[in-house]
Amino acid sequence: MPRQSSNKEDNSKDKEEKSKRAPRGEGSVYQRADGRWVAQVPLEDGRRKLLYRKTEKEALSALRKALNEQEQGTLATGPQQTLKTYLTHWLEEVHKPTIRLSSYVKYRKLINSYILPALGHIRLQKLSPQQVLALYRQKAKEGLSPKTINSIHGVLHKALDNAVRWNLISRNVCDLVSPPRIVKREVQALTMEQAHKLLEAARGHRLEVLLMLALITGLRRGELLGLKYSDIDFENHFLQVRRTLDFLAGYGGYIETEPKTAKGRRKIMLPDFMIEALKQHRVKQFELRLKAGADWQEQDYVFTGLKGGPLNPRYILKMFDRVLKEAGLPHMPFHNLRHSAATLLLSMGVNAKVVQEILGHSNISMTMDTYSHVLPSMHKDAMDKWDDEFGTV
Repeated sequence: MPRQSSNKEDNSKDKEEKSKRAPRGEGSVYQRADGRWVAQVPLEDGRRKLLYRKTEKEALSALRKALNEQEQGTLATGPQQTLKTYLTHWLEEVHKPTIRLSSYVKYRKLINSYILPALGHIRLQKLSPQQVLALYRQKAKEGLSPKTINSIHGVLHKALDNAVRWNLISRNVCDLVSPPRIVKREVQALTMEQAHKLLEAARGHRLEVLLMLALITGLRRGELLGLKYSDIDFENHFLQVRRTLDFLAGYGGYIETEPKTAKGRRKIMLPDFMIEALKQHRVKQFELRLKAGADWQEQDYVFTGLKGGPLNPRYILKMFDRVLKEAGLPHMPFHNLRHSAATLLLSMGVNAKVVQEILGHSNISMTMDTYSHVLPSMHKDAMDKWDDEFGTV
């Protein structure tokens, strides 16, 4: 009997040895007791990466692929984790310290509201292009705009790029998926006649000077809110954009940040009437300060609440809608005043490079791409000038 037991053990060992394969290079393939085949890849730190397949042929193919990726430095060697675990760590510990708080809030909403509910349970290394595409298509069916879906794609792509660099995954599946195309719409901007109507309706209103400055300079809402008197040179007629002010509920309220780019920190010359309007605005603000007395919160902001301190962004939007109605103008986002400023400047013949510097665009192509609808009328004006010169010849 002992003799038979020894033969049985020897046969089992022989069978296991026969099941192993060692293709060119390192690693091995063997069959488990449950019938599955395993490709075993040794790692530099002494650990082993195990790849499970249904057949020996599939395991051999997986081993060759893994060894090739290891040689190229693209083999995923990190711990197994869900997409939710990875994205949460990436956003909070890796990406948050490198971006503005407002950007963090936006990324967090995109991840928590759209990506995690649909894909968070999937293992990071098992995420497929088909699953990502299905997410985009489902959100499109639910009525989400192509712009928002592109934002989802952007944050997921950025996060997975980091996972590739850390060898957590071998490829970024977002490279294989195209988000819906964003249809470029013509910018809705005020005509010169409408601009006059707007400022006429705003005369005497608390937002009069703010709307005037927005229309003339194209300053963003956050730049207007963050403007301080120390940024204005009344003698030499210019202001400097040094910061933006945002209100983030749940994150400390009002948050001051620097402009996103170097071009965002800019100097803008002002016309005489704008300087005069700002002086009168300061006088009225001083009267408010006297009325508020000890309750006044002095922070040097140009546009403030009734007791000093920052002006509420929601109040701006509410009052802007009211002024538009009083002027008989259609509803539009506040940001369209920025578009209006650029469009009117270009229409008046101001050089596009100057408009770029006023708006704080990082490059001239951004200005020209955004406001290309103004070019046809500019071309006509240019040809009319040739007519003026040579039309009588």
